[in-house]
Amino acid sequence: MLLSVPGPGTSREQARDHLGELVSLTDTAGALVVATVEQQIRSPHSAYYIGTGKAEELRSVIADSDASLVIFDEDLTPVQGQKLEQALGVRVMDRTELIIDIFALRARTAEAKTQVELAQLQYLMPRLTRMWNHLSRIRGGIGLRGPGETQLETDRRTIRRKIRDLKRRLEKVARQRETERKGRAGEFRVGLVGYTNAGKSSILAGLSGTDLFIEDRLFATLDPATRAVDLGEGFQALVTDTVGFIRKLPHHLVASFGATLEEANEADLLCHVVDVSHRLWEEQYEVVEGVLADLNFNPKRRLIVFNKADRLTHAEEAALEQRAAALLDAHVFASTVESGGLERLRTKLREAIRERWSIVALTVPAIEGGVLAEIYREGEVVSREERGALIQLTARLPVEALGRLKARNGVVILEAPVATRTA
Repeated sequence: MLLSVPGPGTSREQARDHLGELVSLTDTAGALVVATVEQQIRSPHSAYYIGTGKAEELRSVIADSDASLVIFDEDLTPVQGQKLEQALGVRVMDRTELIIDIFALRARTAEAKTQVELAQLQYLMPRLTRMWNHLSRIRGGIGLRGPGETQLETDRRTIRRKIRDLKRRLEKVARQRETERKGRAGEFRVGLVGYTNAGKSSILAGLSGTDLFIEDRLFATLDPATRAVDLGEGFQALVTDTVGFIRKLPHHLVASFGATLEEANEADLLCHVVDVSHRLWEEQYEVVEGVLADLNFNPKRRLIVFNKADRLTHAEEAALEQRAAALLDAHVFASTVESGGLERLRTKLREAIRERWSIVALTVPAIEGGVLAEIYREGEVVSREERGALIQLTARLPVEALGRLKARNGVVILEAPVATRTA
């Protein structure tokens, strides 16, 4: 049985959408929903969250529906969880525990499993009393004098030690990722972030032409995937898909997946993918922006990708275009099902790469065919003029290519590079 408890200021439309999201989360976790209950409250009850009267009503609903589990769409304190289980006679799970359980179910790689295990233990620590309420403290006496340790205290110490070990393991992963990023310093890197099920994996698969696990479920993929993408016109980028965000994303999970999300934060361009066909896409947009702010994301440049634009009419897309131009960062419409639906995104990515390049004037000996080929291959030639044995070029080039050209004999850079623009 699911229980939605919208607070003050939540509209009916939002309440319905939140309950629908809880149904989807429950389905993803593998449970069958037999009943749903919605109860609007002004403020949470200290013991039962919903109050004693409503708890009594729920007992009847549980009996009628034969439910064996109650899932709250809110976070419960350890005391509230314990009191509710005693009052309702069935197991009670809150939103955080449900999401962590889904992550545990979906984790595939060793890194993802480590991240999820850390979040599970951090969630479990303050709730051990609820799990061990059947144990009693060993009383002092003849033959029993000593530390007076309980199983509960032993478990707490074991969990603290395990948490320290997992954090050290993830710190090692973070250092390895930092080394890998340094090795890709010359590549243009794009990070995809967004609400869960917004279509990030579909976009990466469409851009790269490679197979990825894609499913129309929340948190279908947890492990980051990086693919080399040919953007056309000689441009390439490394695009990384990351774990999706969600309303009330547990802080334990956010912290645990820090090393993974750092990959997106260090990208040259951060693409926030939005399911523009969703009726509450603006709320989802704000949720993701809030998580990014909590993580202190400071990307070099941002791009809002309005995905699933094929579900909009031309009039709806035109109206949204006007709103987005006034309210949001640089943006682009995209579709992974329409032919050519990602071309506008490819164009935006090429433009972002060009903006990182410097415009320079060079003089190259005509006999240095390899150098000329490198300039054409690595950058974009704006103008060319042949003057006897010399060729004068104006070209837009990456900083890395400029560094190599400066070391080549006979190549003269006639003026300092124009400062790279950033947004």
